[in-house]
Amino acid sequence: MISENNESEFSSTETIFSTQMNDKNILIIDDDVDILNAAKLLLKRHFLKVEIEKNPEKIPFLLNNYQFDVILLDMNFSRDVNTGNEGFFWLDFILDKNKKQKVVLFTAFGDIEMAVRAIKNGAADFILKPWVNDKLLETLRGVFNKAEPITADSEQAYSIIGESEEMLKIAELIRQVAATDANILILGENGTGKDMVAREIHQQSKRKERKFVHADLGSVSENLFESELFGHVKGAFTDAREERTGRFQEADKGTIFLDEIGNIPLTLQSKLLFALQNKKITKVGSNAAIPFDARIISATNEAIYERVEQKTFRQDLLFRINTIEIYLPPLRDRGQDILLLAGHFLAVYNKKYNRKLKGISAALQKKLLAYSWPGNVRELQHVIERAVIVTQSQMLAEEDFVIRKGNASNAIVVESFHIENLEKQLIIKTLKKYNGNITEASKEMGISRQALYRRIEKFNL
Repeated sequence: MISENNESEFSSTETIFSTQMNDKNILIIDDDVDILNAAKLLLKRHFLKVEIEKNPEKIPFLLNNYQFDVILLDMNFSRDVNTGNEGFFWLDFILDKNKKQKVVLFTAFGDIEMAVRAIKNGAADFILKPWVNDKLLETLRGVFNKAEPITADSEQAYSIIGESEEMLKIAELIRQVAATDANILILGENGTGKDMVAREIHQQSKRKERKFVHADLGSVSENLFESELFGHVKGAFTDAREERTGRFQEADKGTIFLDEIGNIPLTLQSKLLFALQNKKITKVGSNAAIPFDARIISATNEAIYERVEQKTFRQDLLFRINTIEIYLPPLRDRGQDILLLAGHFLAVYNKKYNRKLKGISAALQKKLLAYSWPGNVRELQHVIERAVIVTQSQMLAEEDFVIRKGNASNAIVVESFHIENLEKQLIIKTLKKYNGNITEASKEMGISRQALYRRIEKFNL
């Protein structure tokens, strides 16, 4: 709540904080209208735009249609519930959509344990209600002053690391094509680092000083596809309360990365093809064509040529996006690169968690090389991070890892190597191991309970 001496606090803090946040947008989500209005009254003096919402079920729509520099999220939305579980659920949902989204949790029921859990789950900070104005503003300013976290898709965590013949060829190909504006299609299994290759191409290109815009087409619903990519005008549809700039326009003069392009429904592929051919987009609700100049990089884990043969992916669209094609091999085919990457991630998480681990034992190195890594580089990263957190030794050893040995009792029998089928089989086997205990299964898989629940629902298990 706003404290009684709010007038003096407004005047004393406005100069300090407005220079830090007056170009930022904030979303506040709370089921108490009085709290929403109080927070908006305070923060509208310090933010470019303040959006408020009392219904957390609107979060998916808001994230798909607007961009927020920070989200202030209540932790309890049900009457007489103060566990914070609702807040943790929506925090997990938000970060699943965008790992870099800054989220500050706040609640009237909190303690140190809850605060620690919030930070561990990815929150930028934690605020108790009723708040003090100066403290709330200081916390929000601190969110923007913090260094970017080291995540799976950050350049600090993983760039083009490898000495295998395959990766050396890819590095040379990147060097050759980066200086051009040729459209590039990156193929490979989930977790092989397609997003990192796209960023590396951008960083080596003449557009590197301009924006790199990541458009995750796998998470865009069909009815929001055009709004997400092309934008919309105010009033174009229900809840279109303001004009929105689409991803293509946002990437003008820079690079747009069309991730999971194989997931686009056939009915929408013609609209994307038209935009790519003409270098123009039309916002939803408008007739005016807007030109754009962006480097096009696409990626998919789908068997895209089979999709063309099956007539579920347009051949002319494939021709348009793959002037140059880059195939990323799975980690299991990269030999000693596994140890190079493991050493890199060890250094990254030593720094992140303030550990001083000296290395990886010889026995564990053998184990890493023998494992098939179905989750590829992403799985290796999660395994190393978990080990750095839990180990009690000065060197990572076998007992710090939860990795399947390749024997018959632990092998996952699958009908195909499609990544979703592998994921489903892994979830089934892990749940069976722990007799359906969600908490233990999620711990072993390295994901949150909410994330595991969503996957169980996804696969109808």
